[in-house]
Amino acid sequence: MRRYPTVWALAIATALICCARWTAPARAQSTPAMAPAKRPAVPDPVLVDVAGYNRVVAKYHGKPLLVTFWATWCEPCREEYPLLINLAKEYSPRGLSIFGVSMDDDSDMNLVRHFLANNQPGFPNYRQKPGIDVDEFYHGVNPNWLGGMPETIFYGRDGRIVTHFVGEQSRATFERAIQTILAEQPAPGN
Repeated sequence: MRRYPTVWALAIATALICCARWTAPARAQSTPAMAPAKRPAVPDPVLVDVAGYNRVVAKYHGKPLLVTFWATWCEPCREEYPLLINLAKEYSPRGLSIFGVSMDDDSDMNLVRHFLANNQPGFPNYRQKPGIDVDEFYHGVNPNWLGGMPETIFYGRDGRIVTHFVGEQSRATFERAIQTILAEQPAPGN
């Protein structure tokens, strides 16, 4: 008969320990010290059409420029984007300018905000104005672009396209193109 009180005491002790383990993490998560750090807000990309895009590119005249066209629905774009952030950090001090253009629709804006907040690119991003003819946009940005994604365009200091490529590329491919536009000498008067 003495076993039963010991068994009951052991069962109650076990239940209390389990209960404490289940509720302790919930209480710990609710304390401000344990709350995950918030990432800084990233502004929504400004809408651009072909004319707006060309005005943005013109702001960089005299500087080597890399422009990436991306979208949240494009898996290669999402995979390549962190590489572009690293390249921007590495090559911006050497004179490279970079900006992105999201090709997402209005309905994807929450995804765009989340993507930019998670990646913290450190360079400006714009967005293709919804409702415009996409083929006209592609051709107006780069006559050789047929709409494949991601599209990356490299501009020389004179504002002309030096090279571009479609699809996810290796770091070495990016670095060769970047070094080409960085090596260009500024035209007299720039």
